[in-house]
This record gives sequence, C-alpha cells and structure tokens, in this order.
Amino acid sequence: MYERFWRLRGDKTTIIIPGWQSMSYLSDTSNICWFLEAEFAKEVVRLHKVVGNAVTEGRHIVVGTGSSQLILAALYALSSPDAHEPISVVSAAPYYSSYPSMADYQKSGLYKWAGDAESFDKEGPYIELVTSPNNPDGFRRRSMVNRSQGLLIHDLAYYWPQYTPISSPSDHDLTLFTVSKSTGHAGMRIGWALVKDKEVAKKMTKFIELNTIGVSKDSQLRAAKVLKAVSDSCEQENSKNEESFFKYSYKLMAQRWKQLREVVEAGELFTLPQFSPAFCTFFGQEMDPQPAFMWLKCEGDIEDCESFLRGHKVLTRSGKHFGASPKYVRISMLDTDETFIQLIDRLLAIQERE
Repeated sequence: MYERFWRLRGDKTTIIIPGWQSMSYLSDTSNICWFLEAEFAKEVVRLHKVVGNAVTEGRHIVVGTGSSQLILAALYALSSPDAHEPISVVSAAPYYSSYPSMADYQKSGLYKWAGDAESFDKEGPYIELVTSPNNPDGFRRRSMVNRSQGLLIHDLAYYWPQYTPISSPSDHDLTLFTVSKSTGHAGMRIGWALVKDKEVAKKMTKFIELNTIGVSKDSQLRAAKVLKAVSDSCEQENSKNEESFFKYSYKLMAQRWKQLREVVEAGELFTLPQFSPAFCTFFGQEMDPQPAFMWLKCEGDIEDCESFLRGHKVLTRSGKHFGASPKYVRISMLDTDETFIQLIDRLLAIQERE
C-alpha cells in the first residue's frame, strides 16, 4: 500500500553501502545491545518523539529481525531457568495467530502457550502478550489478567496514526514496534523493543546473539534512512508544502475503509467491527480508528467464512487461528491498490449474488 509514497520520494531513502563497510559483528560494545547501529537508534528515538506514541527516556533499545524475533527474545528474557515448570503465555482472544505457535514451536522448558487471557485462571507467574491496536480485530487493548505475578509484553506494531488515534505516549516496561507496519518495509526485517529493565534488555540481547549473532547492519542503516524520511516529512510538511507520510497513509486508509463499509453495508451477508472516534494528539483532532486488517464476520447460516469466501476466489485467514469462531476471517487492508480494488469488487459481487 505504501509503495507509491516511497516511489514519489525518489532517492530520499536511497543508500549506498561500500563493500568495506559494516563488516564486523560489532556496532557499539559499550551498548547493552552491542549490534545496535547508533544511527538507527537515533532515528527510532526521533520518530517516537515526532509521533508521540512511546516514551523512550529511561529505555534500552534492542533491535531485532522484525518483532517476531523480539517476541521470542522477550519470552526468553522474562522466563526463569530455575522454575519447576514452563511459565504460561497468554493473550486475549482474538489474538495474533502466530502467538501459540511461537510459544510452543520449540517445546521450550521455559515457557508454553496457555491460551486466552480472559479464561486464564492458573495461579503463579505468567506472561501476557498485549497487542494494541489488536491484530486481528483492531480494538485498543489492556492487560486482561491483571495479577501481581504477571509479566507483560506490549506489542504495539500498529500504534501509529494511520491506524489508530494516538492518545498518549505508551509507557510500559517492554514494548515492541516494527518497521513493517509503521512504514511498510516488511522486507527489511527490522523491529525494535523499548525495554525499561536493564537485565531484561541484556537477556533479550543474549537471545538474539545466540539466535543470529546480531541483526543485519545493512538493514538497520536502510531502516534509519527510511525513519529519517518519515520524521522529516512530518517536520517539514508546512514549510515545504509536502504531505507527511502519516497524513498520506491516513487518507489512504480512510478511503479504503469507506469503500469497504459501503460494500458491507449494501447487504446483510457480512458485518464489521464498529469503532469509536477519539482525539489524536498527532493530528490534533478527533479521528476514527482504521485498522490494518478487516475482521469480517459472515452472518446467517455461513459457519465457515474462510471456505465460503475461498469459493468466491477471496483468500482469507479463518478466525479459528485467532482463538475465535470460524464465522470470522481476517483480511489485509494493506495490499496494493489493484488487489484492494479487486477485493472490493469481489465482495460486492458476492453480496449481489447471494
């Protein structure tokens, strides 16, 4: 979805990396995250300040190969190697579909998936993954379990102004962000964690060291250039009469959600979540949430929405993967213009046919 914006920026985000540069594993041995590139860290702090969506003071930045690696690093860091059993990992349904497999894939003795946070009643320590705005349904989330022995990981991949009103800077112990959802550059495989506790940051860094011996410097340098361009576009919007990245992407998301709701409301076959507007400190006005995914429900006697839509050449991901009913499906709102238009046309044709 964001490709057109970046094409129009020409060479503003082009970088040249000489063959002799970035050859060492090391970036800064005085830093806890010794493979973190200083330029990338600087632009992360700057972008959060510009957007106002996260506190960076008193935080250690840990860079990862996307937020996926950082989730595993965080689970490792928050687990105790001396515990007599794996710590439970929970998240409120509908939850991100990869959480269960990520927690259980290696059959770790440190942690294990324990399901829906709302029904979790086991005593003792636990780790809760709080995704806000939530993937797949787009609602803002808080911790559901709320017990003294809980350890929280806040996955804020979608806490950017094109998806949801920025109400205040997030101020949590461990927060995850990713380039893929903020700017659209999923192929860079770069994410970052803002970590309050020094020892947790050390353990996360150790996990990444053992896992991949650090994170690509080339990707970090490119990500720094892209984040700089985003911040520049916001700060120079008025003086240079250029549209900021977030204003551009918000308008595009708003247009897509308007088209989608018009199609869904034209019939009785589908329904979508309803969101309440809220004041956004970044835009300085009340805004509507417009999530990166549609959480579509098939009404009536359609019990398997994924199979039903596949029969009409629309590929989706079933609600069952998110701990929800198969009457729901998740569909990306971030594809190319051509694909999105084709999706809208097919949903409209299904409505008319049924």
